[in-house]
Amino acid sequence: MLRLMLAIALWGLIHSLSASLGFKDYLRRTLGGRFMKSYRLLYNIVAVISAAPVLYLMAVLPEKVLYQVPPPWSYFMLAAQGLSAVFLLVTVLQTDLLSFAGLRQLIEEEKRGRLVTDGLYRFVRHPLYTFSLLLLWLSASVTVNSFVVYLALTLYVLVGAFFEERKLLREFGKDYADYRAVTPMLIPGFRLNGNK
Repeated sequence: MLRLMLAIALWGLIHSLSASLGFKDYLRRTLGGRFMKSYRLLYNIVAVISAAPVLYLMAVLPEKVLYQVPPPWSYFMLAAQGLSAVFLLVTVLQTDLLSFAGLRQLIEEEKRGRLVTDGLYRFVRHPLYTFSLLLLWLSASVTVNSFVVYLALTLYVLVGAFFEERKLLREFGKDYADYRAVTPMLIPGFRLNGNK
């Protein structure tokens, strides 16, 4: 299990550093703006490749079932996972699938992003995170290894959401502050310490 936790930590470190504004600025200075057209696509490729050791360890390490939800409840969970996957796709499409994948930047000049507050973003500020977490935690059969990965990814998402909030406030200023004041972060209607 220690190897699995180290692989997750390494993935999180690579993912976080390569997403940081400082790293992007460094790349822009050293490799130029032309290289930055391919940054998002390369970032996505590195994120997938760096996740390979985690997936490999989940497949080869000894497993023990932590819990298994019996039918018919497992069917409901599977249906909810399917619905979460659909909502996840809708969210990605709403934010521009080609830009999300890094393909639009290859053919067009990168434009300043727009603040999306409609559709699923009316209910939560980070629907990508919400539906990704639901996909994980609605698994009807969870092993010790998958539980470790789900827990680590949940913590990573929560910390990442905090840093993304700071970035969005810098980028959109008062518009994002106003949106944040009326829209919960991950769970519709959920308030934490008087804030949403």
